[in-house]
Amino acid sequence: MSEPAERMIAGAAEEKIMGLARSLYGQFQDGIVPHISLPTRTKANIEYDKDEEVWVYGSQETLRSVKTVRGAKSLLKTVHLADLLIKEHLRNNRGSTLREIYYISENWDIAKFNEQSESDRLIEDLEIVTSLQREDFHVRPEEDGAAIFGPLHIREKTRRGERDIHCQDEVGEAGYQIPFNVDNIEFLGCDAKMVMAVETGGMYARLIENGFDEEYDAILVHLKGQPARSTRRLIRRLNAELGLPVTVFTDGDPWSYRIFASVAYGAIKSAHLSEHLVTPTAKFLGVQPSDIVDYNLSTDKLTDKDLQALRSELSDPRFDSDYWKRQIQLQIDLKRKAEQQAFAGKGLDFVTKEYLPARLGELGLA
Repeated sequence: MSEPAERMIAGAAEEKIMGLARSLYGQFQDGIVPHISLPTRTKANIEYDKDEEVWVYGSQETLRSVKTVRGAKSLLKTVHLADLLIKEHLRNNRGSTLREIYYISENWDIAKFNEQSESDRLIEDLEIVTSLQREDFHVRPEEDGAAIFGPLHIREKTRRGERDIHCQDEVGEAGYQIPFNVDNIEFLGCDAKMVMAVETGGMYARLIENGFDEEYDAILVHLKGQPARSTRRLIRRLNAELGLPVTVFTDGDPWSYRIFASVAYGAIKSAHLSEHLVTPTAKFLGVQPSDIVDYNLSTDKLTDKDLQALRSELSDPRFDSDYWKRQIQLQIDLKRKAEQQAFAGKGLDFVTKEYLPARLGELGLA
């Protein structure tokens, strides 16, 4: 991205934030109690957008108003945050991590945040009211570390210039580390036929060691647990811009199913960004409860928390399909869960020579 283009984006972001300030000031002038309306960020307020094929917020709204002390403090903190983003980030081309923003507020007297979750939530509020992403405000996560490995040639723009990288031939075994703003990446060439997002580092390393990326012309993405926005954004771009089918290979437990859901359907707290972050056509390739039976896998007992999460997923609209209801109910009945690494008990090559080819065949991707 060129420097003039960056300045244009920063200017547009500043204008959007100033629009919020003008709205609040206008309410003061008109004798209206200052307030902002935001979608309610709960499971009950998630609905499927058939046109975009993504899960988005519904019509339920929450009102942040200065009528209450709590609401007044929340808006005060929002204004302080907007001021920081404009004066320090956008006008000076600087950035802060989510953690740094929390600490910066220590100098704001009565407007300082009580905990980081509060400042994180207000950043999300600004994303919603401006229809922008936090990357447009130059806000980044504390750390990521997720990586990709495979036949993909990219050009990355950094503060120190541009660099061209082949994500298979010119990286170490850990792969290419995904930056926090993947819109600074340009795709130069791709010989891949699919993308496989992998939950755990151990399985990601196993697939590379076994040459799975070469045999199946696959771009492997290490999700590093619950994937960061940048990881989900890159997967979305690989699918939408390069037309690559996406599969998600996870452990077989309720938390891993939610990892898949965040890639394919979106997370509840970031549903306002679904069109940028999710890949609706992504296929679940993870360990299924039925695999525990079919492959006689080593397992662990489900905890009470696991069972509660599974029951919750039965009423989650993102899992409202015959497939998921059948698999989740089976797991509740089995009271067992299994990890990706359980396949190692059948040999180090079993997962790449037997299990994944069979599963890919079922999905029509082998």
